[in-house]
Amino acid sequence: MLYNLHVKNLALINEQEVDFENGLNIMSGETGAGKSVIIGSVNLALGAKADSGMIRTGAEYALIELTFGIKNEGQLRRLKELDIPVEDDGTLILQRKIMEGRSVCKANGETVSARQLRDLSNILINIHGQNDHQELLHKKKHLEILDDFSGEELIKLKEECSAAYSSWTEILKKLDETNLDERERERQKDLASFEYDEITEADPKEGEDEELDTKYRRMVNSRKIAEAAGIAAEVTGAGDVGESAADAIGRAVRELSSVSGYDDKARELLDQLSDIDNLLSDFRHAISSYIDELEFDPEDFANTEERLNVINHLKDKYGGSIEAVLKYRDEKEEELKKLEDLSAYREELLLDEKKLHSEVLAACKKISDLRKKNADVLSGLLKKALQDLNFIDVRFEIDVDSSEDKASANGYDDVEFMISTNPGEKIRPLEQVASGGELSRIMLAIKTVVAEKDDIDTLIFDEIDAGISGQTAWKVSEKLGILARGHQIICITHLPQIASMADTHYEIAKGTHEEDGSERTVTRIRKLSDDERASELARMLGGAQITDSTMENAREMMRQADGVKKEIA
Repeated sequence: MLYNLHVKNLALINEQEVDFENGLNIMSGETGAGKSVIIGSVNLALGAKADSGMIRTGAEYALIELTFGIKNEGQLRRLKELDIPVEDDGTLILQRKIMEGRSVCKANGETVSARQLRDLSNILINIHGQNDHQELLHKKKHLEILDDFSGEELIKLKEECSAAYSSWTEILKKLDETNLDERERERQKDLASFEYDEITEADPKEGEDEELDTKYRRMVNSRKIAEAAGIAAEVTGAGDVGESAADAIGRAVRELSSVSGYDDKARELLDQLSDIDNLLSDFRHAISSYIDELEFDPEDFANTEERLNVINHLKDKYGGSIEAVLKYRDEKEEELKKLEDLSAYREELLLDEKKLHSEVLAACKKISDLRKKNADVLSGLLKKALQDLNFIDVRFEIDVDSSEDKASANGYDDVEFMISTNPGEKIRPLEQVASGGELSRIMLAIKTVVAEKDDIDTLIFDEIDAGISGQTAWKVSEKLGILARGHQIICITHLPQIASMADTHYEIAKGTHEEDGSERTVTRIRKLSDDERASELARMLGGAQITDSTMENAREMMRQADGVKKEIA
């Protein structure tokens, strides 16, 4: 659940902190007090798009922090899959700092991306904004709701379908590539044959380019190498010069040898010098052989240069490395086989396409069968939830229309919600029937039913009461009360009927604050006592002044709501 919201320097908020409770948390206030900023700040902390215009005038940054307590094993598992750090006690603090041109997001102190925060929003909180119910007018949303209700079993079936569909479409692509006329087939065949022959005739070997390059560089620099090797040979005694290193060391060996019998230390030094003399002797033989090998052969140089040019040409043309060139040659060989007997290759593809298409249709049918099964269950639950929300004589069905021609990675179903809200009316698509107030209630019914199946503890409703009043408002209030028995609900409302059901009530108000020697407008949030709750309900009931009768009416609403809460506890 959401324990705490901390907001600093955001829009009209200077700095505010709210501790949320279990059950139904109600937020109310006058129009324009800043209620939308509260929901907006939660959305920002969960990765919504931000810009520097949101920062309070005069501040360098805006800061939003959300503190969650997570105990649900499903949520903890999904957070682990996203590599989101969670404290041992289940605490997760999300922080977003918005600055000019950029923002920094953190989870328990570790930097995360805005994308990760958006993924988190699907795990931690379900937010229903003021206009979200309008999505119900689109059939795509109906399919999404049904699939969410169908849960993990459907997810696995859709993964299987997606894999089969991907293989099928790949075969279709290959089949399309075989639709060649004779002239085009010959053109492609000639090109593939030329490229295959060019590589085959050159016959490059793996590692050959490196060997050739080393040999070529040695030949190009042979004069410099020969001069350096000659000097090294002369000064170490392999050449015809005056006293060399070998002569000097030989004389040193003789001198130490003449006295080594008199002192052990002299014998040790003689042994070391003898080793050096032997190593130098080996070096003189090695460098003499090396110099003999350095004789420059113009023909060998020309052949090496030509071969290196051939190899580099192939690498430039066919992939940048000999491995890539050889792989390209193998691909051209396969292409030639296909083009030489295109009809046989096409027949083989057609057999594969038929088999894979059958697998796709079979996977789609499994998905469709599960959707239809869950559609019956969900429609029954939604009908009952709608009746609880004052749809007295409602009929509700979920139409799942299947067509093999519409096979996709997501199945082959169209899903549409059908409803009749009045006796005698024909059941029709939701978009043709429901008003704005009805859509709000239908969305609440959906949230209520789906919430029982998912792992999300916290639900936020921003003015779910749009377009309703009177007895219907009481029914919505009761439904929120029921939903709050198993979930944390945060609800912004203008209706006293809904506010009266609060377990915890917060007032959002706009006021002034002295800052830097001038008065600044600020939005404040505070938790209300029972007496203050009654006053707020009286304000929501209307009237220019709050009278004794209005206050009594407000207290009566609170007593009535308490009675309902006892019944559903």
